[in-house]
Amino acid sequence: MTFNLFGNLLLSRDLLDPESKAGSEFFDAMTGLMEWSGHANLADFFPWLRRLDLQGLRKKMERDLGKAMEIASKFVKERVEDKKVTNDSRKDFLDVLLEFRGSGKDDEPDKLSERDLNIFILEIFMAGSETTSSTIEWALTELLCNPESMIRVKAELARVIRANKKVEESDTENLPFLQAVVKETLRLHPPIPFLVPRRAIQDTDFMGYHIPKNTQVLVNAWAIGRDPDAWDDPSCFMPERFIGTKVDYRGQHLEFIPFGAGRRICAGLPLAHRVLHLILGSLLHHFDWEFEANVNPASVDRKDRLGITVRKSEPLMAVPVKSNAV
Repeated sequence: MTFNLFGNLLLSRDLLDPESKAGSEFFDAMTGLMEWSGHANLADFFPWLRRLDLQGLRKKMERDLGKAMEIASKFVKERVEDKKVTNDSRKDFLDVLLEFRGSGKDDEPDKLSERDLNIFILEIFMAGSETTSSTIEWALTELLCNPESMIRVKAELARVIRANKKVEESDTENLPFLQAVVKETLRLHPPIPFLVPRRAIQDTDFMGYHIPKNTQVLVNAWAIGRDPDAWDDPSCFMPERFIGTKVDYRGQHLEFIPFGAGRRICAGLPLAHRVLHLILGSLLHHFDWEFEANVNPASVDRKDRLGITVRKSEPLMAVPVKSNAV
C-alpha cells in the first residue's frame, strides 16, 4: 500500500499491480537495497577487508542498485515520450522534476541530469515506503499488546469521526491520542535507528573530543528514545505520556529525534506526519483488530530485525474484523 501510495505521488501509477512486471521487479530491487544497506558490514570495522567483500554485500547492492536504476530510467524515459504526444495538464512529482532536467552540458549546473532524476526516484521510495510500513506495523503490534490504549484510540476516532465517514488528513489535529500513539511508536521504534550517517568534512574539536576528517558519525535515536534519564518507564508503551506536553518529533526536543534534527532533518517529515496518521487512523476506525485465537499477546515476538529500518523480527499477523464504525 505504501509503495503504491508513493508510486501515485511520483509516477501516477500503481507499481505493485499484477499486470506490472516492471513494478514488481522495482519493488523487489528496492526491498533488497534496504535490506543490504542495514546489514552490519565487517569492512566498516576492518577497512582492509573492503576489497574482499567477504559477506557479498557490495555484490548484492550493486546488483539491486543497477536493476532499480535501470527501471527508474525507463519510468523517466516513458514519461518524456508521453509528454511529447499528450497535453495532459495534470502534474505529479516526476513532472515537476522534469521541468528542472538539463541537457547534460556543463553550462547548466543548476539543472538535474537524468542520473539525478533516477537517484531522486530511488531516494523517495527508500526513504518513504519502508519507514512508513514498519511504523504502522509496530503501532498495531503495540496497540494489540496494550488493549487499554487500543480501546482509548478507537473511542477517540469514533467520537471525532462519524460512523460512515472516512478519516481525512484534516482530522489529525482533532485526534490527540492518535497523535500520541504515533509519537510513542516512533519513540520506541524509530524507523531508522541510527538516522542517516554523517561524515565530518574537516578535522573538528567538539566538546573536548577531536573528530578527524572523514569520521562517520551514527546517532543512536533508538537508545535516545529509551534513555531512562529522559523518560519514565522507557520500555513501556504509554501514549498518554505525550498528552498535555509539547514534546514533538520536529527536531526541537533532542530526547525525541526519530527524524533527526537541525539542518539535516528528514525532508519527508511533513509527508510522514500526514501519511502515518491517515493510514493508522483509517485502519483503526474501519476495522477491529485481534490476534489469531491461539496467540497470547504476552508472548508476541517483539524483537527487531536488522536492516536500514527496524522491522519486527517476525511479521505481525493480525486479523481484521468489520468494525461497527463503518
